[in-house]
Amino acid sequence: MPFFNHESPKCIPSTCIRKTPGPVPITEAQLKATFKSFDVNKDGRLSKEELRNAFASLGAYIPRWRARRGLSVADGNGDGYVSDDELDDLVKYAMKYGYTI
Repeated sequence: MPFFNHESPKCIPSTCIRKTPGPVPITEAQLKATFKSFDVNKDGRLSKEELRNAFASLGAYIPRWRARRGLSVADGNGDGYVSDDELDDLVKYAMKYGYTI
């Protein structure tokens, strides 16, 4: 376990320390960036498997089911992928479940 010298200039000021312990709700921008980071083949759209991996990283209880539900909600054109245009719908769907960081 690292030792922190509270006299050090690298110490985090007390004004920056969180007042309440525990997880912090994730923002829409963070959630969108998280989903985009799981586009492993960089084709600008998320497959069901990429969605499953994204929901697993967010701590979803059953990520495969959550990915299927997210895809059914966000896939407006029915091509089986969530494109950049449809990503906002996926983010809105996921925001309802209160993911935290």
